[in-house]
Amino acid sequence: MSHHQTEGKTATRIDAVLFDLDGTIVDTNELIIQSFLYCLQGIVPPEFGREQIIPIMGQTLLSQLQQFSGREQVDDLIAGYREYNFKHHDDMVSLFPGVLEVVPQLKQGGLKLGIVTTKMRLTTERALKLLGLYEYMDTIVTLDDVEHAKPHPEPVQKALHALGVEPERAIMVGDSTVDIGSALAAGAYAVGVSWSLKGEAPLREAGAHRIIHDMRELLPLSGLEG
Repeated sequence: MSHHQTEGKTATRIDAVLFDLDGTIVDTNELIIQSFLYCLQGIVPPEFGREQIIPIMGQTLLSQLQQFSGREQVDDLIAGYREYNFKHHDDMVSLFPGVLEVVPQLKQGGLKLGIVTTKMRLTTERALKLLGLYEYMDTIVTLDDVEHAKPHPEPVQKALHALGVEPERAIMVGDSTVDIGSALAAGAYAVGVSWSLKGEAPLREAGAHRIIHDMRELLPLSGLEG
């Protein structure tokens, strides 16, 4: 189990930890996949499924649906996706192991916490409130709050600006290459999660400074006791 051992803390003091939402702290993977399958019925070939969806999870819904359908105008598909997503949301979302243990400890340790997501604010806040995380977050940056989504640096920069924290004193945790890209472009310490449906390799290739296999590894990484 050597991969569960931590390599100690980062080089500089950490003042903030930013989290992607879907696939990182909140397990919405199946909800997302089923929402796509629902709204793309009759648009994509019958064999279309998880293999096509998983590689680009983390991008914006607009971009994903344009790629899947080959269409520029996808308003009707977005409406179908959201209809399914809203209806099944509360029954199909859960927290990944260790999240509800680690987030309060980071907060108690004096760190500022934030969410940086390509979801819209409505569903972001709904998930955070449903799962008991909303109160711990000092800032929430959603798709509605930025001009340029991840992997552009703007979402991470906006969160850090709101927190008053320099990028080299911040960790950004994510399950997608766009999370790693945004973190690196903003100058933050990029951490990938091993439970990403994409696997670890794309996160390493995207330049992640670190891959964690357990949420508790964030404690020593942030300068707190594990």
